[in-house]
Amino acid sequence: MGQRLDEEKLDQLRTWGTGLAASSNQELRATGKAILLLIEEIEALHVELWNERARATSEPIPDERGDGSEEELGESLRTRLTRFTHRLPRAPG
Repeated sequence: MGQRLDEEKLDQLRTWGTGLAASSNQELRATGKAILLLIEEIEALHVELWNERARATSEPIPDERGDGSEEELGESLRTRLTRFTHRLPRAPG
C-alpha cells in the first residue's frame, strides 16, 4: 500500500470504469459502474476533508490565559480589527 490516489490515477480509473460500464458483458458493466461510484465517493470525501480543514483553520483559537470575559473578548476583537485594518491598502490621496 502506501501510494495515494492522485488525480492522474483517478483519471485512469475513471477511464477504465467508463470502458467497463459500456461493455456488453453484464458483469463487466457492473464492475465499471462500481468503479465510477467509488471514484465519486472518493471525490466527495476529498471535498468534505478540504471543507473541514478550511473550517478548522478559520475557527478562532481560544486564549487559554484568559477567562473569556466580555472585556477580554472586546480587547481581542479590537486587536484583531486593528491588525486587519493595517493590512488594508491605503486609498491614494
